[in-house]
Amino acid sequence: MIPGELPEPLDIIAVGAHPDDVEIGCGGTLAKLSQQGYRVGIVDLTDGEPTPLSPGPESRLEEAAAAARILGVHMRQTLALPNRRLFDSFEARVELAKILRRYRPRVVIGIADKTPLASPDHWQAMQITDAAVFYSRLTKWDEQFDHLPVHTISRQFWYPLGIRNLATPPVAGQFIHDISETLACKLEAVRAYESQFPPTKQQVFQLLESQNRFYGACAGFEAGELLISPTAIGVKDLFGALL
Repeated sequence: MIPGELPEPLDIIAVGAHPDDVEIGCGGTLAKLSQQGYRVGIVDLTDGEPTPLSPGPESRLEEAAAAARILGVHMRQTLALPNRRLFDSFEARVELAKILRRYRPRVVIGIADKTPLASPDHWQAMQITDAAVFYSRLTKWDEQFDHLPVHTISRQFWYPLGIRNLATPPVAGQFIHDISETLACKLEAVRAYESQFPPTKQQVFQLLESQNRFYGACAGFEAGELLISPTAIGVKDLFGALL
């Protein structure tokens, strides 16, 4: 790519605090969109290291790359923000906003709400993502974003990450996305993280599959993922959208 030249735009970028967040929360959705011909990207705010069973960052990044290939992702980028010490800061917001300006997605999906008994990085990632979506469209601030062009995100969604938590944050709208054909692909992508899910943690896959099948059954699908909208969802074609 010529210096200064922007890459081909993406249709959607999903953001996680660590490699494996996106796969767990909305991997089936990303796989389906990729199969439908949309250009899909993932941004991990940290490399997720250190963790108890991982040999180190290089191994974790190899797992992330393998998971991305399984899902059919077109771009995956890992920021150099610190795992376990991730905080919503101006610098973190700007780093993510620069990626949004560079890849110009129409849709951004981020983590929804806190995950009690799990990493507090998830809550910080939600705030960073929300702010970066806003920063991406701000004018008269070019020097903060390497003079990348302003870009307005058309739609933002959140994905819940807590597989043991049935509650969702107060929102304007939510819906179930059909992942009946990509549930197996999603689970395979999560299994790529062998350092995070050894044989002693196989219950995670039972919980994850059960949750996705429950969501799907609620909407009449074999499997589904819950996506949350911070703004109201409008329908122009009632029969086309709902029937």
